[in-house]
Amino acid sequence: MILQTDLKYVLDSDTFIKAARTHYSIDFAMPFWDGLVHFAEKSLICSIDKVHDELLKGNDELSKWAKKTFLPYFFNTDSNEILTQYATIINWAQRQSQYEQRAKDEFYEMDNADPWLISFALTNGLTIVTHEVLNKEIKRKIPIPNVCEAFNIKCIDIYQMLRALNFRF
Repeated sequence: MILQTDLKYVLDSDTFIKAARTHYSIDFAMPFWDGLVHFAEKSLICSIDKVHDELLKGNDELSKWAKKTFLPYFFNTDSNEILTQYATIINWAQRQSQYEQRAKDEFYEMDNADPWLISFALTNGLTIVTHEVLNKEIKRKIPIPNVCEAFNIKCIDIYQMLRALNFRF
């Protein structure tokens, strides 16, 4: 699925979760959430179905918002192009001796959105937005930025995205 839009950014689960649990709680920072919808309506940001599924596990205000308000902006990852990239990313992870086997096993789990998010970004030429950081020494987890570096995918945090979009409350 190659998108024909102005999409620039695809958001990871932790971008939504950390925002909701810290500085941008849905009960008092609605302009932030309205801003995300605004940029999604302008086809600048999105997320994927697997992230949506992770958010629904919370059964909280964020999951309600994801289910009701942001639902149209969680794109489906069920395409041959994305599946091909997914296989490439999984094969890359298997070859990495740096990571413990349990980190690889967690990365391979079908309900783990991370490799799907990376595959979606790679297929569509998007920048990934996540709070995860590059860590070349880590062994117990495969961080999104580590994979992004290997595949030349741009990876930024939410604050960099908000600045780039000139977001204002």
